[in-house]
Amino acid sequence: MSELTEKFMELSVSSPLIPSLPDDVALDIVARVPRSHYPTLSLVSKKFRKLIASPKLYKRRSQLGITQHRLYALLRNRNTGDCRFYIFHQKLNCSNRLVVVRSLPPVSHRGSFVSVGSKVYVFNDVDALCVDCTSHTVQPIPDMPQRFAATPMPSRVGTVMDGKVYLIGDSRFTWDRGMAWRKTVMVLDAETQVWEPVMGKEDMRVGAIWSDAVVMEDKICMRGVRDTFSVVYGPKENTWESNEVLNSKNWEGGCVVDDVLYFLDCSGKALRAFDPKQSRWSVVNGLDEFLAVETAQSKWPNAVKCGEKKLALFFPKKHDGKEVICCAQIALERRQGGEIWGKLESCDVVVEDELFDMVRCVAVTV
Repeated sequence: MSELTEKFMELSVSSPLIPSLPDDVALDIVARVPRSHYPTLSLVSKKFRKLIASPKLYKRRSQLGITQHRLYALLRNRNTGDCRFYIFHQKLNCSNRLVVVRSLPPVSHRGSFVSVGSKVYVFNDVDALCVDCTSHTVQPIPDMPQRFAATPMPSRVGTVMDGKVYLIGDSRFTWDRGMAWRKTVMVLDAETQVWEPVMGKEDMRVGAIWSDAVVMEDKICMRGVRDTFSVVYGPKENTWESNEVLNSKNWEGGCVVDDVLYFLDCSGKALRAFDPKQSRWSVVNGLDEFLAVETAQSKWPNAVKCGEKKLALFFPKKHDGKEVICCAQIALERRQGGEIWGKLESCDVVVEDELFDMVRCVAVTV
């Protein structure tokens, strides 16, 4: 290596991120830049690229209180069966798009995808891993305690409450009266990365297949694959209850915003809302024309909270003779009298290739 090359490398390493500014000041400046500009910033230099991928940048953003929601979708390729992470790229003055995250490996489409802060936890029949969305890298998850790992659960759903990941499933066990169902609950503390023991519930013959789970009023609401079947679990009291009003709708693929559950009812061409305080379903006003035109032929929609009083709705539709995936961003407002109104902010075709099915969408804060 020549002397000139060595001096150049030393200068590159020791030179400040921004000339004439200390690196800690430069860090604060970059932390205040909108997250959507980071891909461009990473092209400035190797030091910028390293900073953009560094956990300290996102820690500083969190300390400054300027984190943003970022949307990810799990798409399954119909030809290969691969299920991969796609990031929602929101661009100014042009259409939004879902772009594959090539640094992340394919995962099984069966199971649960749960977001906590800037991370997504993956639990299914093949994978148990954690995706760091600040660096798009995979991190290991601590092994479950042996008594949990040895418990077969044909189906399980996951959700998050108070910074803890709850995995809930049905398992069969033998007792003196024969076979029965046992509710198995496993809890992972996302901060300490420690599995915590939780009491389950035995002899609940309610079926073994779960399709979705959300949290409302500090309780976990689970949706079964079978029609009109939902169970509400209270972790603090270890209670398991049925809710007939919640049961009356197939809310799979829904999301919770401000303790209200929302889901797209394709057959009814309506965005429906369940308020647990009033224990009733209602229709979100102001979206009738849009939903009637855009979602009339849709199946298996997915909704996700994407900011304060806002949700993103992913749904397939026919466009120019082919099947595409769209994303609509909807602002929510509760008006006097308790009525909920929605305002369409954008709607874009985010995937034009007919080869893909939407598996799940999640939102992280970075």
